[in-house]
Amino acid sequence: MNLIDERNEILNFQKIAKNIKPDPGEIPEISGLDIYGETIPLSGDVCGDHIIYVDFTKRFNLPERIKRAETAGRIDIVNKLKGLKDKAGIMLSDVSGHSITDHLLNAMLHQAFLVGASYELTMFGEITIDLFETINQRFYQSSSIDKFLTLIYGEIQNDGEFRFISAAHPLPMVFSNEFNRIVNIDDQNFINFVPIGTLPSEADIDSVQTKSFIGYKTKYSLNSINVMGKGDILLLFSDGFTEQNNGEQNYTKDRLEQQLIKTKHLSAREIFDTIREDFNSYCPARDDDATLILIKKT
Repeated sequence: MNLIDERNEILNFQKIAKNIKPDPGEIPEISGLDIYGETIPLSGDVCGDHIIYVDFTKRFNLPERIKRAETAGRIDIVNKLKGLKDKAGIMLSDVSGHSITDHLLNAMLHQAFLVGASYELTMFGEITIDLFETINQRFYQSSSIDKFLTLIYGEIQNDGEFRFISAAHPLPMVFSNEFNRIVNIDDQNFINFVPIGTLPSEADIDSVQTKSFIGYKTKYSLNSINVMGKGDILLLFSDGFTEQNNGEQNYTKDRLEQQLIKTKHLSAREIFDTIREDFNSYCPARDDDATLILIKKT
């Protein structure tokens, strides 16, 4: 392959990567919640962080699924599907490595998740943790031990409850409007699993055919945060955001809270824009893609 062909291949890959980036119109619109977030790439459109927003009403044909479930007499599925109208899903993943082709893992995850989610909504009326067992198993069988990704997927209810699973991903934070600070959440109350693809899933039906000399991953379980009052802000991020320093000071620990205090009265989009500008100026020599997602209770 000559240099021109290689350049065309890179441009083609960048085009594919750009097409799976979330469009602003995909950000969920849920009564009582104001959601906004983006990835701040290290360079260009292709990066190791990836967001999938799930507005169940906009992304999936809930009315038709409800109609078919009613016809089949599956009232349990009908009720679950109707409940999705007051709920939004958010996935954030982060691939190990910074090369342009490392983003291929995010592209694989993107398609696997959305195909699986569509199937599960039809069959069960909800996205189950079994989908992530299958995804983990497939990544274990198709990627090397040094190529893996961290992941957090959660669903936020319009009353402020956030239920999620985490695979070696930074855990969420909550900024309290009442106390005007980031509140301490006991991390020991949360279960954080190994990165996606590093261990086979003992709960997956196909894992019995997988030999592992270092063990198996236990079944995923849900974590829950339900401390959001009016004006509170739930924050999700990648380690490219939480681990950036300026000298001995860490942005998340030493500066983020003050930015939230100053901007908490603004919309989620405006808060994000202000923090992004401050983050970029405070960490000019950062070495990783960074993602921040804000969920504000209105």
